[in-house]
Amino acid sequence: MLYLPASLQNLIEAFSALPGIGPKSAQRLAFYLLSSSDNLRINLANALENLKINLYFCPICENITDRKEKCAICADMKRDQGIICVVETPLDALVLSKAEYFNGVFHVLHGKIAPLDGVGPEDLKIPSLLARLKKSNSAIQEIIIATNPSLEGEATAMHLKKQLEIFPNLKITRIARGLPTGAEMQWADLMTLENALKERQSI
Repeated sequence: MLYLPASLQNLIEAFSALPGIGPKSAQRLAFYLLSSSDNLRINLANALENLKINLYFCPICENITDRKEKCAICADMKRDQGIICVVETPLDALVLSKAEYFNGVFHVLHGKIAPLDGVGPEDLKIPSLLARLKKSNSAIQEIIIATNPSLEGEATAMHLKKQLEIFPNLKITRIARGLPTGAEMQWADLMTLENALKERQSI
């Protein structure tokens, strides 16, 4: 049995806790850092330590930003402020913002309804979306619900639809099934995402 120094074993376990990193990959990463230059290890340690420093939540869309005021997307007047694409995570917003077809803005829920994980509607950024709509005085014409096509994503979409029905003139759409059921948006190619946005339907 191979015994490793505690500091190296702790690093392997830390890497193993990351999504998509198995035990072998964690070992490779740890041993790579062990043999790498001091500068790489120092830069990585500093980046991890400063990860949440100077990061904020946009007061409008709830996306992460390095600004205390509204984020760069919300501040961009070239984007259509009347169309909001609602997504589960900041990473989903990042991916969809690269789709040339979509020129609207976003609202990040920071999760999805998942009762088995103890996540309910009250844990999501839904109240700030509703407040945003009320404040807009009907300037927002469409909400695109772009939660992932999983069971939890669909449950979140249906809950959102019911919440949004209090706005009579609001168009509510759901991204089309350009994404396979059970897939995560961050792994989809750009063409699939663009088709999903183009083929969205009223719900």
